[in-house]
Amino acid sequence: MTRVAVVVPVYRNAATLPALVDRLGAALAGRNWRLRLVVDACPAGSAEVALGLAGARVGVTVLPVNGGQHAALRRGLADETDTDVWVCMDADLQDPPEAVPLLLDRVAVGDVEAVFAGRRGAYESWLRRLSGGLHRRVAARLTGLPPDAGAFLALGPAVRAAVLASESPSVVLAVGLARRPVTSVPVVRDVRPEGRSAWTARARLRQSVRSLAWAVRQR
Repeated sequence: MTRVAVVVPVYRNAATLPALVDRLGAALAGRNWRLRLVVDACPAGSAEVALGLAGARVGVTVLPVNGGQHAALRRGLADETDTDVWVCMDADLQDPPEAVPLLLDRVAVGDVEAVFAGRRGAYESWLRRLSGGLHRRVAARLTGLPPDAGAFLALGPAVRAAVLASESPSVVLAVGLARRPVTSVPVVRDVRPEGRSAWTARARLRQSVRSLAWAVRQR
C-alpha cells in the first residue's frame, strides 16, 4: 500500500488543527497515511494544540525560530522519510482535506511526478486573488508550472529530493525548476473559517519578489 505523508506548516492555527486532523482521517480512511505538523515558532499556542494531537498518525516538529511557510514545508518533507508520496497543504482549512485523495489518485496514474491543486473559488478578497494569480502566471512563464499552481500539492520521491536540494525560497518554484513532469487538477479552495492569514500584503509581495527573482537567476 502506498505510504502517504501530509506535511502542514502551522502558524496561528490552533483553532483549526483538530478539525484538520479529523477531516484528513476521514478523507484518507483505508490508506496508509501520516500527518506531520511543523509549528513555525508560533507565539499563539499552536504548539500546545499540535502536541496534544500527536500520536500514531500525527507527528509534530516545533521549530525554535520562525522561518516562514516554505522553510517549514521543507523541514516537514525532510522529517518524513519512510514515504512514497508527500502532500503539502495549509493548516487553515482553505485547502480542503477532502481533495487530498484526488491528488493522490492523479499521482498514481504514473505519468507525472507532482500534482498541484489548481486554485479555484472566491476564497479570499478579489485583490489578493488578483495579485496571487499574477504571481502564478509569471511563475508559470519562468518554470513551466501550471498557471494555477499553489502550495497544495502531492509530490513523488524525485521531486521531493529536488525540493530539498534546491535553494529556492519557494517550494512551488523549486518543483517547477526540477523540470519533472507535473500537472494540476482543479480544486475549489474554502474561505478561511478562523482568523486572518499570517501573510500580510507586504509579506506576500516580499516573498513573491524574492522567489521570482531567484527563478529568473536560474534560467
